[in-house]
Amino acid sequence: GDEITFKDSENNSYIIKVSNISESYLSHGIYMSKAYYADVFGKEAKYNSQFIMLDDTNYEDDDIASKLMESNKVINVTMTSYYVLVKSDSTYESYEQLNHFDKHDLLKKLYNELFKIIDDNEKLLKSDNITSILEELNTNEENIVGAIKFYNDTVVEFNQLILSFPSNIIALIKRYKKKEFYRNEKREIFEVLNTK
Repeated sequence: GDEITFKDSENNSYIIKVSNISESYLSHGIYMSKAYYADVFGKEAKYNSQFIMLDDTNYEDDDIASKLMESNKVINVTMTSYYVLVKSDSTYESYEQLNHFDKHDLLKKLYNELFKIIDDNEKLLKSDNITSILEELNTNEENIVGAIKFYNDTVVEFNQLILSFPSNIIALIKRYKKKEFYRNEKREIFEVLNTK
């Protein structure tokens, strides 16, 4: 495998051999065995993160996070339950089963969670990686807002056509039904247009 140069928080450089690469959209990390860590850094590994899997899913994320944060040894808690499973209308669904609106809602929830973490740890704002991720998220959010506006504008036109002659005849034959607006932002506009 290739080798990369890694710099620690004290700007010391280390050469690390890459044996595999995995994709992660939430963070960047280097995974290595205890033995290889000791070989590269010349000291035993000290762990600063814990991954906890709870057996019971009958709990609120905020309750668990609050309990863990009561310890003076815990500086941050990130719940990953909604990365894998998303609660929607009292049923759990996998990410692939969500519609685009639910995916956008999930993205906004994760975006807000990220900002909570950054607010709690101001040092993160000085990180080039975090700044880059935030810029990408802002660009994505602007694109999504534009797509939502386009979608809602198209729904206004579509719903108008369903009610207007002669296109309403085709809509009746083809059984086209009115489409819902995303977030119902444009419902009032459509109702105003509908009364004309």
